Amino acid sequence: MELDAASVWTIVAAALVLFMTPGLSLFYGGMTRAKAALNMMMMSIISMGLVGVVWVLWGYSMSTEPALIKEVVGSPITNFGLIDMVNQSPEDLLGVGFSATFAIIAVAIISGSVADRAKFSAWIAFVPLWITLVYCPLAFMVWGGGLFGEDGAIGSVLGEAIDFAGGLVIHINAGVAGLILALVLGARQGFGKDPNQRPHNLPFVMLGAAILWFGWFGFNAGAASDPAQAGLIWVNTLAAPAAAMLGWTVLERIRDGHATSLGGASGIVAGLVAITPACANIDPVWAIVLGFISGIVSAYAVGLKYTWGYDDSLDVVGVHLVSGIIGTVALGFIATPETGTAGLFYGGGVGLLITQVVATIISVVYCAVVTLVIALVIHKTLGFRVSEKQEVQGIDLAQHAETAYSFASGTSGTFSHSEQKPSF
Repeated sequence: MELDAASVWTIVAAALVLFMTPGLSLFYGGMTRAKAALNMMMMSIISMGLVGVVWVLWGYSMSTEPALIKEVVGSPITNFGLIDMVNQSPEDLLGVGFSATFAIIAVAIISGSVADRAKFSAWIAFVPLWITLVYCPLAFMVWGGGLFGEDGAIGSVLGEAIDFAGGLVIHINAGVAGLILALVLGARQGFGKDPNQRPHNLPFVMLGAAILWFGWFGFNAGAASDPAQAGLIWVNTLAAPAAAMLGWTVLERIRDGHATSLGGASGIVAGLVAITPACANIDPVWAIVLGFISGIVSAYAVGLKYTWGYDDSLDVVGVHLVSGIIGTVALGFIATPETGTAGLFYGGGVGLLITQVVATIISVVYCAVVTLVIALVIHKTLGFRVSEKQEVQGIDLAQHAETAYSFASGTSGTFSHSEQKPSF
């Protein structure tokens, strides 16, 4: 039997979304110091390996029916290893692969909040625990027929929450987790004072942002149900980050006297985050407005870490959490009736707005509490943070016995174990 067009598109979309994680590793790697670039990139890449295995064994099963805990999480044993699916409905495996790429990018996003100071072994322990206990349940609640679904305890009373591609499940979820980890690990040495904590490779940052934008068309449009919806999503995924980039850079020009490449790249990501939950439910003009607002607000929000004293190293909170909330809650105002549910501005009343706010609050609280428990357990057992000496020396050498760059002729970027033993 030949592949149909929908199956081919799912394959392409899944590949695009998977490619986003290497793009994120470039984006994050360029934002760190030179002596921490490899570690930062490895935290994204190792997430592909860890989540890929978890998703096949039990992650997918926990994000779908039947439920282990009613409306909260699926059973990890029903589709364990996907054995029954291979034998009975192998055509559904495309959906498994597509959904796995979302789980991978979600946990990889979190790593930016703890750049320069997290033990690699602690991160390896954190990833499968977080995917299992936080991501899978929330994916079930939103997309798997759980709490926020049409027949769920909240959805049946307030109405189904809209999260087409992951505002709640991915960006708010990852942003909250990033904040919790930043608080548990504490600030880097010299936070807010050391100029060497600035991004070391801005071309990497810009290239990473471009790859993210490219992959995001699969991220948002991968689940489109028909050509009309796919077209709307594609245009919105173009318009929102474009406007967000303009909003961020205009703010920088007015506030600081110059627009930066880092600001432009960050604005792109902020707009992509904001449009993710809303991509199939708003008009392109509103996508521009949403993007512009998210760019400005996130540009302000990234500075709060210095005011409030939490070291969110690569702005996971300011970009993903803030813009994720903006995009999710904005649907309560600007969702168009043609897409199924009208927002307040289209005569739909406050029902959808209340639903979106309640879903956001529950998601934030659930993620914060469970992530805190996971982080504290790891911190008190394995230890989540490297020593001060290793942080000053450079986490690449301390954790991997490698360096991203070789500046002396005749030397390589990898050290033998006799020269430098990585500390786990």
